[in-house]
Amino acid sequence: MITTSLGLTLAALPVAFAATFTVQVGAGGNLTYDPEFVLANPGDTINFVFNPKNHTVTQSSFDTPCVALPGGVDSGFVPVPAGTNPPPPSQLVVQDTSPHWFYCRQTGHCGQGMVFAINPPADPNPRSFSAFKALAIAQNGTASASASSSTTSSASSTATSAFVTPPPPQWQSATATVTFDGSVYTTTYTSYDGTPRTSPYPAANPVDHKIVVGPNGQLSYSPANITASIGDTVTFEFHPKNHTVTQSSFLHPCEALEVTSGTPGFKSGFRPVDANATDFPTFQIKINDTAPIWGYCGQTGHCAAGMVFAINAVESGPNNFENFLALAKEEGNQTSTSTGSSSATSSAPGSKNTNAAVLSRVGSSVFLGLTFFGLMAVML
Repeated sequence: MITTSLGLTLAALPVAFAATFTVQVGAGGNLTYDPEFVLANPGDTINFVFNPKNHTVTQSSFDTPCVALPGGVDSGFVPVPAGTNPPPPSQLVVQDTSPHWFYCRQTGHCGQGMVFAINPPADPNPRSFSAFKALAIAQNGTASASASSSTTSSASSTATSAFVTPPPPQWQSATATVTFDGSVYTTTYTSYDGTPRTSPYPAANPVDHKIVVGPNGQLSYSPANITASIGDTVTFEFHPKNHTVTQSSFLHPCEALEVTSGTPGFKSGFRPVDANATDFPTFQIKINDTAPIWGYCGQTGHCAAGMVFAINAVESGPNNFENFLALAKEEGNQTSTSTGSSSATSSAPGSKNTNAAVLSRVGSSVFLGLTFFGLMAVML
């Protein structure tokens, strides 16, 4: 639900003759609010209808359109799967006739013009909605020339995108006592914020999830974002040309996990596949917990082109797959990708090279009851 501040408040108070405005958020996959602004009176209700994929309604200011206003209104991220009907709404009630400014804080959306206003001055006022939208694109998108008077000139006529790095993932330590198969275990584990509730035990019927690496010559994994249970396996099937499956981290998508954290992560090594191959080499990992797993292709330039994948990404917050993908493209364009080679030998076509995912954090929920690393070590 949207929080309250600055003359705007959530309410369900009946107001005589009050109007209700419906604003579609991201309808049709477009990065827009529709309509982009409304002229409302005190007591009127704004009904924001969230469409797929994952957007916010976040209050900002005219001068900094893509920066959250401290204490301002914020719906938080509202992930909506495709096909959801009806889409979820959030409401706020207008308390005054002052201009109020909003944006979507999903990475890159504001810079592409995904902004909204209540009671903006009309054109040609310099603080009109069109001026607000232009400023959002200029400060955070790809507009040419200086974004504002405070922006320094550069040799290039095109300003570079001001990429906003998502916040680091949050986790905390927790202790739990679990009874399993007649024995009692006490374990300390890491509780990862936002992970779904699940059993701490392996699934009764584990599933093998197949991910194709480089399908049809594309620099991608298909599917690139999956959910897997404890005990499941994930099999990567390599297609032409020469790719890797290399574990990374959310904040460093294009660098091997062991490089950025010192924690060993899985690596397939490079897997060259002939263009006419019909039997494809594979690489398999086993899911031992519910912590998000991030990975990329270590071939030069592939991560920067968006060749990344995620397992059990938390889509309800900023550390979601879409942000991981955007961060990969940004990081990959600024730094060279790490090598994908490893001590693991390439498997012959049709064979499997099985590695267990080695993780520095054990996924579970902030509700203290998901995945227990010590217990899993005993059981598996």
